[in-house]
Amino acid sequence: MQKRFKSRFLFCDRWLDRHSIVRNMEAFQDLIVIVLCFCLFAVMLMQLWGIFIALTQPLDYKLVTAKVLFVLILVELFRLLMVYLQEHSISVGVAVEVTIVSLLREVVVHGALEISEVKTAAICGLLFILGLLLLVCAKTPHMDCMSANTKFCPIVHTKSRERQNDLEFQYSRHYDENQPLA
Repeated sequence: MQKRFKSRFLFCDRWLDRHSIVRNMEAFQDLIVIVLCFCLFAVMLMQLWGIFIALTQPLDYKLVTAKVLFVLILVELFRLLMVYLQEHSISVGVAVEVTIVSLLREVVVHGALEISEVKTAAICGLLFILGLLLLVCAKTPHMDCMSANTKFCPIVHTKSRERQNDLEFQYSRHYDENQPLA
């Protein structure tokens, strides 16, 4: 009796490979993120056009500042999507930066003097917590560096990376010596 591979499962009398399904789903997610990037880029261009139009008319500082901060938020969201495309994980630090800029935009748009004391205290508390979270994200090494494959981690010291490369070379040479030449 032949043993079934762990990476395969039986469904509707067919063998389906989970790895190919996951790979295809990740490719589809990447396509969705790329479409979102193009949409964000289009919205950024429309907002820049709106800023240009607002500057040609009588100047409303609150409106222009709100539009500029909104473009900065869109740029940060675009950067968040780029990090996702590169690493296939959401960068918490960039997400916190987007949240901080969004909060500051709301304060600028509504005016700090027009916001009630309770809302001001809540915004200050939230900004304090987000600042601490940003500090923790900056001090914490990335999760990819904690995995077994630390070859591409910028945090790993050079000597340990050289040692790992030497070990990989020894293992690859070991396999090459045992393989017959073609």
